Amino acid sequence: MKKLIFALLLVSSFFFYNCEEEDKVAQEIDKIKVDVQVDRFDQEFAKTTIENLNVTKAKYPYLFPQQYADSVWLLKLQDTIQIELNTEVEKVFPKFDTETEELTRLFQHIKYYFPKFPTPRVVTLTSDVSYGSRVILADTLLLIGLDNYLGKDHKFYKGFQNYISAGLDKQYIVSDVASEFSAVVMPRQKGRTLLDQLVYYGKELYLKDKLIPFKSEAQRIGYTQEQLEWAEANEEQIWRYFVERELLYSTEKQLQPRFIDPAPFSKFQLELDNESPGRIGQYVGWQIVRAFMKNNDVTVQQLLTIPTEEIFNKSNYKPRK
Repeated sequence: MKKLIFALLLVSSFFFYNCEEEDKVAQEIDKIKVDVQVDRFDQEFAKTTIENLNVTKAKYPYLFPQQYADSVWLLKLQDTIQIELNTEVEKVFPKFDTETEELTRLFQHIKYYFPKFPTPRVVTLTSDVSYGSRVILADTLLLIGLDNYLGKDHKFYKGFQNYISAGLDKQYIVSDVASEFSAVVMPRQKGRTLLDQLVYYGKELYLKDKLIPFKSEAQRIGYTQEQLEWAEANEEQIWRYFVERELLYSTEKQLQPRFIDPAPFSKFQLELDNESPGRIGQYVGWQIVRAFMKNNDVTVQQLLTIPTEEIFNKSNYKPRK
């Protein structure tokens, strides 16, 4: 009985210690000053005329390649599709205050964990719904294509598969920016096994745990709440599937589109396929990396360079039942 009480006290003290440490970190992050400058190029370009085109070009030279004559931009301003893009973006984003606040919080967290990383200048624009590159982070410039965040039921996205349009919502802007940042600071993936891919994306999602704790877990991975709950409920079954079929160390190319890449569902080739969300391998990798960080005294920066095998072996990962 005494041993049980001691064990409970030990667990309780560890829990409260962790909470205190997390509170201290949160307080330190809140004190970090970052100046997030947002330029609404989408709004400025929509108001551009032949008379002030040179002014707009001078302010945003990187958005006006020199090989294109001014006539190209003037035609674009009069293009009915461009006008409709401007109109629809303005309806959803007349202001950018909430998004600026979330980006500020993201960059505060980035400054805490990666103090040398410069806060980029944020430029919003339209991109002809290029959802594959809706956020671009290049050096000290962050470009956000707002026409990719008008809501999953927007008329621009009719004809898109549901798993694509589901992510075209403004709630995912800061999560997408965090993913872009992760790609900048994380070493390129070298291994070719399924386990290498699980851990690589697990690192990215763990980094997002730290950078955007103010967003839900579903928003961090880009799932609906129902999809996240399905993954949680079936985690043990998924892991057993990978282990029993000896997939973890397989380099079969089809494993990536089946379990890692964006897709309407993951492909177990079982009845549960249609119920599963895509990218289920990323979710499993997330849990492996979380287990590793829980069981090892490692900084976030150190995590990014630790090899797959070491993370897996030292994680003591056990799927939830």
